Amino acid sequence: MLDWTDTHCRYFYRLLSKRALLYTEMVTTGALIHGDKERFLHFNSEENPVAFQLGGSVPDDLALCAQWIEQAGYDEVNLNVGCPSDRVQNGMFGACLMANPELVSECVAAMQSVVSIPVTVKCRIGIDEIDAYSDLVRFIDIVSKAGCGIFIIHARKAWLQGLSPKQNRDIPPLRYDVVYQLKHDFPQLEIIINGGITCLNQAAQHLEVVDGVMLGREVYHHPYILAQVDSRFYNTPSRVLSRQEVVMDLIPYIQKQLSLGIKLNNISRHILGLFHEQKGAKAWRRYISENAHKPGADEHVILEALKFTQ
Repeated sequence: MLDWTDTHCRYFYRLLSKRALLYTEMVTTGALIHGDKERFLHFNSEENPVAFQLGGSVPDDLALCAQWIEQAGYDEVNLNVGCPSDRVQNGMFGACLMANPELVSECVAAMQSVVSIPVTVKCRIGIDEIDAYSDLVRFIDIVSKAGCGIFIIHARKAWLQGLSPKQNRDIPPLRYDVVYQLKHDFPQLEIIINGGITCLNQAAQHLEVVDGVMLGREVYHHPYILAQVDSRFYNTPSRVLSRQEVVMDLIPYIQKQLSLGIKLNNISRHILGLFHEQKGAKAWRRYISENAHKPGADEHVILEALKFTQ
């Protein structure tokens, strides 16, 4: 979710679900070590629980970053071994690392040795010609022996040559059966399924076999799906906010961020899908898109857009 699930996005999601584990966008070790570390690590305490998704392939660098992540207050560090982006491949991290499970094992072990929070791995079911089930079993076996007990598995293979990152999210067929088989063969591991899941009914069906479900693009485009998560999956009785109430609860956060110099459209872009398939959804999106980027735009843009949904 590069450039998507930033701190503003996660604060918004937390208004909808108090229990769902949220993930940061992927940040590379190089960005943390040589860039603006404080900016990348910053988040609001209200966002917890949050997992920090890390990209890299140098064990010592990953260990250093994992320590910073734990000290910053995150609940999990997740090594991304599933992203098929070209810039990821050039940096020797992401899905290309599935071809080198021994190196991934070293990376996990290095991080495990310096932090007490869980170190997890997100991967695909295969890459390029390394897509036999036995290849996946070998990868999981080697990495789990380094101490990783939780795997988030996108149920598609990745073609690193010939398909764009966008195509890799849709063209390779979904193979939920492969993830199910993996849970059967590694019952001691926590297996979380990802890819193509568009509603909570589908999530519930997957949870009959695996331990968890990750939703990505569906939540971003239709965020109100999170409003039923706590009561349905966590047995947490809670007052489900209407979409309008969610917006009003977000206004104080917007005001605070504006006072700190944050531009409105850095926040408002994450809430465009809140009224998906509801009255006034198109006008809501259009009004915010046309006005949130203007100089001096403030919370009144959101409040005006909200009138279209009444």
